[in-house]
Amino acid sequence: MSILEELWYGNIEPTEYDTSPCKEYKKALQLVNRNEEELHATMTDAQKELFSRYADSVREFQDMAECLLFQNSFRLGARMMLEIMEE
Repeated sequence: MSILEELWYGNIEPTEYDTSPCKEYKKALQLVNRNEEELHATMTDAQKELFSRYADSVREFQDMAECLLFQNSFRLGARMMLEIMEE
């Protein structure tokens, strides 16, 4: 099956990536989670609500940034392929 067919049939998810070989990523994620848990333990209910809204807006921003990065990376890859084909 071609890469385009794999993408079409949902066997490839462009927004997902394998982080298993990246120890630094796992360590950073554990640190984020631990710090968030410690922070939550010291917050009032009002602060927890504010932090939750903040975290939601950060996640929304990150989703947009990742989408733009994906689009720009795809365009760069396409331009590289076109340049190779022209030679």
